[in-house]
Amino acid sequence: MWGRNVYDSISKFLQFQLTVNVVAVIVAFTGACITQDSPLKAVQMLWVNLIMDTFASLALATEPPSESLLLRKPYGRNKPLI
Repeated sequence: MWGRNVYDSISKFLQFQLTVNVVAVIVAFTGACITQDSPLKAVQMLWVNLIMDTFASLALATEPPSESLLLRKPYGRNKPLI
């Protein structure tokens, strides 16, 4: 049960990180194209990334496993995380 919960948490964390980083790049690129200056400087972008990483990892690490995890079939070795 814990193994399946860890796998699901890692998968959710990776999906969240990819989504947040893609949106951050799009906002920075679009803002730079429109205003000729980046809306977020490098240090600000690092702080946003650090805060989002911390909250996401805490939220997913504290998610307790449920009994419904044992009712589904296990994933195969070749199933992608994303």
